[in-house]
Amino acid sequence: MVAKSKSSEPAPQAQQKHPDELQRDLNPNHMAGQNIGAGPSTLDPQVKLASDIEELTRELQDFTADELREIPVLPAGARLLQDAVHVDLADPERRAFRATAQRTAGPEQHLVPKADVPHMVWNRLVRVSDPQRLQ
Repeated sequence: MVAKSKSSEPAPQAQQKHPDELQRDLNPNHMAGQNIGAGPSTLDPQVKLASDIEELTRELQDFTADELREIPVLPAGARLLQDAVHVDLADPERRAFRATAQRTAGPEQHLVPKADVPHMVWNRLVRVSDPQRLQ
């Protein structure tokens, strides 16, 4: 069996499909919302931790300092990944939601991506009351 060689062509979503002079008009946000690579990383200096935000340390008093350091908060303007689950800690109800590719973090929001938070900490953030899920 012969292994297929890797193509040097760019991925379909990365290809420019319009002439240069029309590209900006016909596709102003090329690649916006594409889930290519990782989303905002907690290593990104713009991503703060809940422990660094005074408002959240007051709001999340039942979390330890170590737990607060495990909760990354996306910066304003960060694009959310398509279908990724988030919670806005500024929302009094703390309802989890699935993001669309067009959504970005607002300046008054404290968005936390579920994928970047330990399971037990996430359940407490969204106020899961089932004791089985809190263990």
